[in-house]
Amino acid sequence: MSETLIIAEVGVNHNGSTKIAKKLIDVAKDCGADAVKFQTFTAEKLVRFKTEKAAYQKETSGEDETQFNMIKQLEFDVKKHKELINYCIKRGIIFLSSPFDLDSIDLLVDLGLKIIKIPSGEIVNLPYLEKIGKLKKRIILSTGMADLGEIKNALDALISSGTEKDDITVLHCNTEYPTPYEDVNLNAMATIKRAFGVKVGYSDHTLGIEVPIAAVALGAEVIEKHFTLDKNMKGPDHKASLEPSELKAMVSGIRNIEKALGDGIKKPSKSEKKNINVVRKSIVASKPIKKGEIFSEENIAAKRPGTGISPMKWYEVIGKIAKKDFEIDEWIVL
Repeated sequence: MSETLIIAEVGVNHNGSTKIAKKLIDVAKDCGADAVKFQTFTAEKLVRFKTEKAAYQKETSGEDETQFNMIKQLEFDVKKHKELINYCIKRGIIFLSSPFDLDSIDLLVDLGLKIIKIPSGEIVNLPYLEKIGKLKKRIILSTGMADLGEIKNALDALISSGTEKDDITVLHCNTEYPTPYEDVNLNAMATIKRAFGVKVGYSDHTLGIEVPIAAVALGAEVIEKHFTLDKNMKGPDHKASLEPSELKAMVSGIRNIEKALGDGIKKPSKSEKKNINVVRKSIVASKPIKKGEIFSEENIAAKRPGTGISPMKWYEVIGKIAKKDFEIDEWIVL
């Protein structure tokens, strides 16, 4: 099995600061993530001026400002994007970002991004999908809030615009921050794979690390998870994000699961072959047996170790004549 692409999602947890963003890049790299992801947008092109915050945003960052005012403080311009991309190159980690408007798509393309991550909210934005589809790049598509019909429409738009289906990975996702475990519906990831024959993954917003690790066991090829320097920092997404120690534990758990999945062939493993003779049994004499006696249920038994005749040949031994004397616990030979 190829390694899962683990995306450590910064999102807007940089709080508008490239200094904090670089610290987060360091954390992502040090924790073993493959990529670190940001969000690219211009507030004026993303949201109407008086749009209210989402309920979870009100809970985490207050109700005294609009969604526009909140995200306006979290924009990164072209210069800051270049600064962070160069820092990712220096640290040896993939820079990713989700564009939230048409101009932001152009910005990321001009900066050389080879993978475009489509956020859940844009799955029903046809002009946006067609623009990305025409790029013929690798695409990661989040499907929070979407049903199968909407996923099909989005895939149709991307593929008909020029992107190969094999270049698209579809992420099951729930956009509630944090997502209640009973709403995760992780089995829907397999439903998406069966329905559309695409590579699948999972974008997680639960508080723990169990679900993304489970997703890998169920076939996720991409995992995306928000992280932060400190859950108590000011901002809309920090509280539903992992702190560095948790991110490191998640990555470690995923890598262990990848190893544990194996090749699917049922056979003795290299590490357990030495145990075969120790824990399996052989046919032995359960009482003294004289030469010429007949082996029967009354004078033989199965005991460890398994270096003699296997008990699977029990009925091949029963009824045979002993060719020598046997002491108690001596291996039977024919």
